[in-house]
Amino acid sequence: MNWEATLNNEIRTATGRDQPHAPLRIGIVRTAGRAFENWELQLIERMLADRRFRLVAILEDAKPARSARPNMLTRTVARLDSAFFARQPVYRARRFERAGNGILNVPLIETDHEDDRRELDLDLVLRHRDTRLPETFVKSLTFGIWSLSHVFTQSGMVSWDGIVDMAAGAPTSHLALFVETARQPERRTVAEAAFNVKFSAARNAAFIKEKSVLLLMRELKRVAETRKLPRPLKASGTVPTLNPPGLIETGRYAAELFKNTTQRALKSVRRASHQETAVWTLYSGRGAIDDFDPSEAIEIPPTDTAIRADPFLFHHEGRTFLFYENYGLRDTRAHIAVGEITRNGFEPIGIALGGNEHLSFPFVFKHGDDIFMMPETHQRKRIEIWRAVNFPLVWEPYSRALEGWSTADSTLFRHRGQWWLFTNLSDHHAFEDHCSALYAFQVDGPKLSRLVSHRRNPVVMGSATARNAGRIFSRHRRLYRPAQYNAHGIYGYGLNIMEIEHLDMNDYRETCVRRILPDFKPGLTGCHHFDASGSRYILDARLNA
Repeated sequence: MNWEATLNNEIRTATGRDQPHAPLRIGIVRTAGRAFENWELQLIERMLADRRFRLVAILEDAKPARSARPNMLTRTVARLDSAFFARQPVYRARRFERAGNGILNVPLIETDHEDDRRELDLDLVLRHRDTRLPETFVKSLTFGIWSLSHVFTQSGMVSWDGIVDMAAGAPTSHLALFVETARQPERRTVAEAAFNVKFSAARNAAFIKEKSVLLLMRELKRVAETRKLPRPLKASGTVPTLNPPGLIETGRYAAELFKNTTQRALKSVRRASHQETAVWTLYSGRGAIDDFDPSEAIEIPPTDTAIRADPFLFHHEGRTFLFYENYGLRDTRAHIAVGEITRNGFEPIGIALGGNEHLSFPFVFKHGDDIFMMPETHQRKRIEIWRAVNFPLVWEPYSRALEGWSTADSTLFRHRGQWWLFTNLSDHHAFEDHCSALYAFQVDGPKLSRLVSHRRNPVVMGSATARNAGRIFSRHRRLYRPAQYNAHGIYGYGLNIMEIEHLDMNDYRETCVRRILPDFKPGLTGCHHFDASGSRYILDARLNA
């Protein structure tokens, strides 16, 4: 599926007209003679596929990079780390190959000449290496110089991105997009995201580079449509200097990498022999999304054949039903089960949806006289909605959407008379991941026959807040979105309560008003889902192995 072509068509549908401005004329500054990295090729392919942009020139810089050179130990550790843990298939940039001589290759030093600058006539430059651009050239750029933070953590072929974070035990690694202009030459942060740390710094860096393409393209599209620079998130004085790690930091990281790889190998052996299964439990209590106290919740404990996660409550005909992902110890896939919460506790009823593929996230909702379920059907590469024929155990297929796309944890809701679909798409080459990007679509309700992409997709970036963790709630005229807090190398480490402050087709803003960590009960290592119905809420939590 051609993601960019589909997305561009959806944006034209949303605006009702083609792009009103001339394409942004873009140049890329990079090291002369160096092979393109996968993330660069992905970025170029997306720009070439989008009529809002014109890639005019590759500006080659032969001077030494300004980044400080890391010490020998750091270079050695980084090279070995990359060789063993950051290998990925080569990205084929077919549009770039066909573009041929349509894209100029210009030595950067020539841009200091007025005639050459006039020929290029660039709106902005993407800086893919840490180098200083000629002052007269920078003055000619309407939207200045754009740089991703990982550009400043690389010297030659050696990247130390992530080594400092992992040596310090940071919960997440950060990605930032910087802009500099002739009027404001200081580096300013205009977009950022936080990602869960991987077991290896090199793998962490490769992952963040791939995801940085999404962040950069989103902001480029914003400028192409508005002809205005994004507002800085932070003052220039708050942007840290990205220096290479010292000997002590690198030594700490090398020890951490050895520990991580050993633990990873042992886990792989245990999983292969079905000796290790993630065990989740449920906690339920009285309260709503804006005032619940998980420390007072009562556990609905798992059994060897009923490990429950992703719980959804549904109140129907005076009864409170609980739908959940269900699996047993040593199972490799889950089904959707349902039970009832009664005065005496919890009573299982049976299997609501099963099959050969893994099913989870059974989002149940009512529209008109019908009851629907939208489970996660990631392995089928689509979104599916089922309608109850004989509630709660008999369901029939009703609609489907995003065929062929890798989606997870989707939720549907109405806001100011408009239906919205929020889903976690994995738009990837080497690193499939559903925790890093949240996409919003205007839809026509459960039929899903009309989807219009939000103009700022992905509306949320970063595994610290992007992944859905339950349904959207409207309470006291405020809109809340539960979101996973993936950190400390743990999937589903914590739970965010995000307040949606603004939602329309032109903008999306939310802020974290509360974060629940797995310390509200003893023996927990994670919590990653919340739901509520009436005066009752429920959430899941991961138990120590």
